[in-house]
Amino acid sequence: MTVHETLGAAAAAQALRAPLTGFGNHFETEAVAGALPIGRNSPQKTPFGLYAEQFSGTAFTAPRSENRRSWLYRLRPTASHAPFAPYAGAPLLRSGPFDEVPPTPNRLRWDPAPIPEGAVDFVDGLITYGGNGDVATQAGVGIHLYAATRSMTERVFFSADGELLIVPQEGRLELRTELGVIPLTPQQIAVIPRGLRFAVVLLDGAARGYVLENYGAALRLPELGPIGANGLANPRDFETPQAWFEDRDTPTEVLQKFQGRLWTTALDHSPLDVVAWHGNLAPYAYDLRRFNVINTVSFDHPDPSIFTVLTSPSDTPGTANCDFVIFPPRWMVAEDTFRPPWFHRNVMSEFMGLIHGAYDAKAGGFTPGGGSLHNQMSGHGPDRESYEKAVAAPLAPHRLADTMAFMFETRWVIRPTRWATKTPLAQLDYDDVWQGFDKAQPPR
Repeated sequence: MTVHETLGAAAAAQALRAPLTGFGNHFETEAVAGALPIGRNSPQKTPFGLYAEQFSGTAFTAPRSENRRSWLYRLRPTASHAPFAPYAGAPLLRSGPFDEVPPTPNRLRWDPAPIPEGAVDFVDGLITYGGNGDVATQAGVGIHLYAATRSMTERVFFSADGELLIVPQEGRLELRTELGVIPLTPQQIAVIPRGLRFAVVLLDGAARGYVLENYGAALRLPELGPIGANGLANPRDFETPQAWFEDRDTPTEVLQKFQGRLWTTALDHSPLDVVAWHGNLAPYAYDLRRFNVINTVSFDHPDPSIFTVLTSPSDTPGTANCDFVIFPPRWMVAEDTFRPPWFHRNVMSEFMGLIHGAYDAKAGGFTPGGGSLHNQMSGHGPDRESYEKAVAAPLAPHRLADTMAFMFETRWVIRPTRWATKTPLAQLDYDDVWQGFDKAQPPR
């Protein structure tokens, strides 16, 4: 059997094997036995004539603890392509610096985006709420939603501007990446490294969700400090796909996001052709339902930082470029305590989304697929109905069971796009949820 026949037979026989587990591990995986070189990364003659290519997510000289890179062994080098040209699709996708409209201190909330009526794939269905920082300086974030009705067939995408945290809200996805396939359902998330090519396949005909584009330092698990060695998101629950590849010689469009704009080029083959790889720079998935919640067993509502799943650190210790925080099902047992999130103003800026169920601090108006923005030092907290219900509730142990909300929290003001401020999805009466609170009557 020839080399091509060997690889073709292996490609035809591929199945979604059990994922590799662990966060930030150095993995090795091959879709064809013997495809990984032994004892060296770039031998003179690679197995099966594959092309060795390093995929670097950090500078070569980054400290070992921070260095992220993988070695890929593929059917063709990614350097083999025609020049990119500007791409005119995804008309509502934006990037930092966000300067379309002046930033607003006003609290904002949006209804869910409707599923498109026509055939729209993941890339063309991206719409930007806002963000901060600048892709050119590798700091800040972009916050997007996606609403799609068509799978990406003979088309792949990558962002050179940042890693992508994908949060499905409706519809199952299959993420076909250069390094393997990730099946993804609502209440699971996936992270695609900066620069990695992938295609999004819709398994239910339509899909909607959220995307955090992280321009800064790569997401990682937060330090646990006094919590100790265990809790929150456990490293063993993160899953990285095994090697998988397409041996497909059909026209394929490659879209990339570079310095805030989309570009396109055409190949005569699928670039998802990595037969084997090893390293610690790879996509991964996590099931939010596995989060080990830490909560009070005495009094007071703790800071939401105890619900941090992933964090992108900044140059200021303890102040994140961005945190990904969730509010999952949990027991509420605090004594003599107002149990929902309290009223507060925050130096950090908060974008919230709702994946499933209801959020305990908002009795109405905040629905799955929607979003809200509370910018730096904007007063917010429970709406009046939620407040009145909470102060009157008997303080028996209570389980919040039907919920999965999340927050993208970032050190800088989130500057909304023109679409976010003008769309009919914006709830212009959002401020009303905090009207009508009775004046307190202290004794004189």
